[in-house]
Amino acid sequence: MSEHEHYHHECHDDIKCCCHKHEQGHSHDEEHEDENSLKKIIISALFFVAGLVIEHLSNIGSSVILYDNISAHQLCTMLLFFAAFIIIARDTIKNALDNIHHGEIFDEQFLMTVASVGAVCIGQIPEAVAVMLFYHIGEFFEDFAVDKSKDLINALMEICPDKAFVLRNGETIQVKADEVKPGETVIVKPGERIPVDGKVSKGKSLINNSALTGESVPVEVFEGNDVFSGAINTSAVLEILCLRPASDSAASRILKLVEESSEKKTRTERFITRFSRIYTPIVCAAALLVAVAPTAFFGFTSGEWNWSLWIHRALMFLVVSCPCALVISVPLTFFGGIGSCSKKGILVKGSSALESLANIKTAVFDKTGTLTKGVFKVTEIHSVNPELLPEDELVALAAHAETYSNHPAAVSLKKAHTHSEKCTIANVTEAEEIGGYGIKVNIDGKIILAGNDRLMRTQSVKNFSDAEPENAGTVVHVAKDGEYCGYIVISDESKEDAESAIKKLKKLGVRKIVMLTGDNNAAAEKTAKALGLTDFYAQLLPENKVEKIEELLAELHGNHSKETVAFAGDGINDAPVLARADVGIAMGALGSDAAIESADVVIMTDEPSKIAEAIKTSRKTISIVYQNIVFSLAVKVGIMILSAAGITNMWIAVFGDVGVSMIAILNAARALKK
Repeated sequence: MSEHEHYHHECHDDIKCCCHKHEQGHSHDEEHEDENSLKKIIISALFFVAGLVIEHLSNIGSSVILYDNISAHQLCTMLLFFAAFIIIARDTIKNALDNIHHGEIFDEQFLMTVASVGAVCIGQIPEAVAVMLFYHIGEFFEDFAVDKSKDLINALMEICPDKAFVLRNGETIQVKADEVKPGETVIVKPGERIPVDGKVSKGKSLINNSALTGESVPVEVFEGNDVFSGAINTSAVLEILCLRPASDSAASRILKLVEESSEKKTRTERFITRFSRIYTPIVCAAALLVAVAPTAFFGFTSGEWNWSLWIHRALMFLVVSCPCALVISVPLTFFGGIGSCSKKGILVKGSSALESLANIKTAVFDKTGTLTKGVFKVTEIHSVNPELLPEDELVALAAHAETYSNHPAAVSLKKAHTHSEKCTIANVTEAEEIGGYGIKVNIDGKIILAGNDRLMRTQSVKNFSDAEPENAGTVVHVAKDGEYCGYIVISDESKEDAESAIKKLKKLGVRKIVMLTGDNNAAAEKTAKALGLTDFYAQLLPENKVEKIEELLAELHGNHSKETVAFAGDGINDAPVLARADVGIAMGALGSDAAIESADVVIMTDEPSKIAEAIKTSRKTISIVYQNIVFSLAVKVGIMILSAAGITNMWIAVFGDVGVSMIAILNAARALKK
């Protein structure tokens, strides 16, 4: 297992452990291990400093000679250095030997062991201690940075309460959250987290969804409203009817998504993994060459065999060559970027999706429910023959035809009919939904058609006219027994932040912003102009949307292979398009299984502006990754060349390893910021 894979393996296992309620935060063993590591560093450092002080005193004063020109100062110094070395290096050497026994040779512990033991063998004990001491200090800071990233997951774990108060047999009893069954009533008091997804059956309160959506503004809920696990009830007691078990709740799906995200690697991470596998054996071979070749060649020609000098240079070469700055900082940066997004209510399915987000140059939006509120209202009614079929009866026909539909337009028609003074109950049978066209039903023995102009044409409706409505919006044409009756215009509103979202995307360099919709041209054009979109395509069937995405992908990838196409939709009807785009973004998908399955990025609120936030975070993350790669390689290669040439010393080599790693890790930690 490579160092990079080892990091991912450990990180993912820790995330899984966090899912157990009795193991929230760092485990006792982890804390104990961290304390022991710090104690070893401090004790070894004290011995090391004491040795340096005594060595300095021996250089400026006299000392008693004990044996064979070895003074008391020198013996004391040697013992202190050896003690410091054994304390700090013992575990590393043991782990390196264990790894060699298991066939894992070329890791950083192997490099540190060879370098430090080699330094001891050639009499450079202080440098051997320095190598191990600073290596462990770097490891300590590395663990601290990794723990910080894990804290993001630990914070998420808190959104899943492990207890619930359930109403059973007229009594309120406390049970484990995963024991609550669908259909049971859960009591949630003010200040408590909602343990399961459900529907409010009694009560009225304000709930805080910030753990799920990143929005801290409380939302008012009352009887009939859906609520999700992880939200905090803030003001009054609520009775909630459980809709699904805790294991299938919104919070559980979020946690599962974040867990899985650490396993999905980007092209950059895969490159670093392959690079470290090839790089480490090569630098070991190069170090061996530095140790042997110059002495063997020049010593043979000149008659002077100076093994110690070149072995010392080879050891410096080995120390600085450790790739830990890359194999730790790169995945840590991506993990931090994903955590930063999750704080804002943006769930990213892995670092590969984060990398794709950074390269978006074409953004495609669905219209209804994504750029618009999806809250329709009837704005125009036109009956062909008002005397025979008054406007309210035309609305009634359309509303009854849409009886079994939950589409926002259908809901608005039924609402308009409910408000009509001539509301009647009709016998609706033989309902047939024609995808992308409309609906065909039998109402009291009459065949009623309600849908778009294509439905009227395909059904050969008599006297059908393409008359342009006065108001722009979704047009529902109505026909009875093959005779055209008229149309109803239903209008939708743009979301408050839709226009600013488009402006932000343009500012971020997204060149093409397109809207796809099944609505008519007039409604689509009105929305496109109001929001400042670069293009739109109207009257599209679901399969047409996939075709348009294919065209945009071909157009972009033909010129720029790294640039990506994103599609943002509601995550239910748009699942095929979400899956086909380079980056599928599900909007307002709290509780939506289809969204989480199909999308690469899930925006937990209905705010399109969060897409721009996701892109900004991803670009910051990628920028940090490239900074670490370029900085680490440049410094390491430079010091390796200088070490081989004998221009530097072991202290510079230690900086080339530990110093560079610490700088890269601290830089990576910037991605953790919100």
